Amino acid sequence: MIRTSVALFASTLAISAAFAQQPASKPAMDPGMHMKMMMPMNSDSAATKGYKQSMMTMMSGMPAYTGDADVDFMKQMKGHHQAAIEMAKVELANGKDPEAKKLAEEIVSSQEKEIATIDAWLKTKGK
Repeated sequence: MIRTSVALFASTLAISAAFAQQPASKPAMDPGMHMKMMMPMNSDSAATKGYKQSMMTMMSGMPAYTGDADVDFMKQMKGHHQAAIEMAKVELANGKDPEAKKLAEEIVSSQEKEIATIDAWLKTKGK
């Protein structure tokens, strides 16, 4: 009984010590901070500037949610697809690896087709 109590006490101390050594949780990030981190900087390479700009354009251009899951999906995906095209174009302009460039070409082609599908769907729904 004493051994069990000692073992339980030791376990409790070990767990308490482990929790005490954990770093404090970080405060929630200011919602505007994420956009600030994506701002192109003068010191960024041309590619990094292009990638950051494509992400900022996507995030700032996302449409408001309508509450209709289908419409929201289509509209949000259109923004994502457009950003993918812009990122692929940055790769095509700045990349060197043939495999990465080939994938970028495929992304431009496929995402443009999917955007056309989304636009046609939205048109039929009067959106």
